[in-house]
Amino acid sequence: MAMLKITWKRSCIGRPDKQERTIRAFGFRKLNDTVEMEDTPQIRGMIAAVHHLVDWEAIEK
Repeated sequence: MAMLKITWKRSCIGRPDKQERTIRAFGFRKLNDTVEMEDTPQIRGMIAAVHHLVDWEAIEK
């Protein structure tokens, strides 16, 4: 099963509300938090919506 390691790198201050809600939906609480999520089309779409605020990498488990 492929997983994605997603790290929140840039602030949401001054960003549209939808982007802030997407960051919260990932489960981030503060900058430089990292979460691991399954690689699904929905998660890839969320990453695409906030690609300028996060770093991500694919990992194998």
